[in-house]
Amino acid sequence: MAAASKESASENRARLRRAARLSAVQALYQMEISGQGASAVIREFRDHRFGGDHEAAEYVEADEDFFESLVSGVVEKQAKVDPAMDALLAEGWRLERLDSTVRAILRVGGFELLHRKDVPARVVIDEYIEIANAFFEGSEPKFINAAFDRAARDARPDEF
Repeated sequence: MAAASKESASENRARLRRAARLSAVQALYQMEISGQGASAVIREFRDHRFGGDHEAAEYVEADEDFFESLVSGVVEKQAKVDPAMDALLAEGWRLERLDSTVRAILRVGGFELLHRKDVPARVVIDEYIEIANAFFEGSEPKFINAAFDRAARDARPDEF
């Protein structure tokens, strides 16, 4: 019985982190479109989008601390994350030329690959491919998969 409850706790943690990752991508997109800073967007998500106590359908249950660490981490480490993601693009392309949602996915996932070594690279790649699939039906998920696979192999060769 203990193994079953331990497994469900692990599954619950994964589900909450998955929601936090999706929310972090949405938050970065919102920051870019609105010009709001990270602390304002994090506060808005905590106050108006998260929470299992609310009855409204638009509320999301997520690992709020993990969400905040992703959003604030991307902002704090953007000077390192952006060049690393730029290096994955075809010659002549820059992160700024990509779709805003693709850019947000690359930044959050790139931050996780480069700076959250506590999360296995394969988990990061799989999670952000799922997020890309939620937003895109075209070639974007395949592009993101290839970019993160290359980034992970460069940043964490010991995991491959």
